[in-house]
Amino acid sequence: MAVSVDQRKPPTSRLPRWHRLVALKGASFTLPFFLGFVVFTVVPLVMALRESLYREQSSGLGFGEKTVEFVGFDNFIEGFEDGRFWASMLRVALFALVCIPAIQILSVLLALLLDSATQRAANIFRLPLLIPYMIPGIVATLIWVYVYSPDVGPLTPMLDAVGIDANFYSGEMIWVSIGNLMAWGAIGFNMLIIYASLRSVPREIYDSAYVDGASEWRVAWSIKIPMVRRTLVLTTVLAIIGTLQIFSDPVLFRSMTPETVTRDFTPIMAIYDWAFAQGEFNYAAALSIILALVVGTVSALFYRLTNKAPTA
Repeated sequence: MAVSVDQRKPPTSRLPRWHRLVALKGASFTLPFFLGFVVFTVVPLVMALRESLYREQSSGLGFGEKTVEFVGFDNFIEGFEDGRFWASMLRVALFALVCIPAIQILSVLLALLLDSATQRAANIFRLPLLIPYMIPGIVATLIWVYVYSPDVGPLTPMLDAVGIDANFYSGEMIWVSIGNLMAWGAIGFNMLIIYASLRSVPREIYDSAYVDGASEWRVAWSIKIPMVRRTLVLTTVLAIIGTLQIFSDPVLFRSMTPETVTRDFTPIMAIYDWAFAQGEFNYAAALSIILALVVGTVSALFYRLTNKAPTA
């Protein structure tokens, strides 16, 4: 006796349960990330928001016992009126306007070169280009502080030999020195992400363009770069977040040139100074919330303005 089609189908009551199990299994892989995000991002943010609503005050002309009092948004009002904090924000913003496009352009060029090379050549050069990113930031900064040193570093004598007098710790060169350090560490990371995005594009698209007579430059400009536009937006947003929160690089440079790199040279340095040098933890918490709002707003605006589908 033939079995009907309906009898061969699995019971429909089991399908939703099976789908739920598969969905839960896939979602479980994101659990470590969300746990880390909650513990190291959400919880500190909530604690900083709570601390920003209080202020430690002294009675008796500053000689009495200190008490913590609720002041509402007074710390935020003072932060928005803090000229030194916003000067450091403007300083870093101007630096980002120059540094981030330069890093992105170099990353794209390297990714395009790797994509145009043979697979064997790409495998040979890919790891050396990524090594600077693999070096811890503090170690990389110490290396470049040594290289820039006019006393023991090799770079100053080499430039003196060709008649170039360059002081990498001067006010005119300090941002160039920091920018070179950031580019040295970031280009390899961005290049690898862009290169992986290029490799995911079907090669038939490139072959069709070559058959139609397109040059390598035309294919790169009209096909490859538009294909990785979302990847470029992602790497740029990450660069914006990282640059506006720059801290370790100028802190180590400050040990060599404290007259150039002041204690409020960047927003994070200003917040660190208020918290650990002056002991104003509540005010520093308010400044950190303001900085988080600025970074989030700038990143969201950039993402919204650039991550749009191209019109036909």
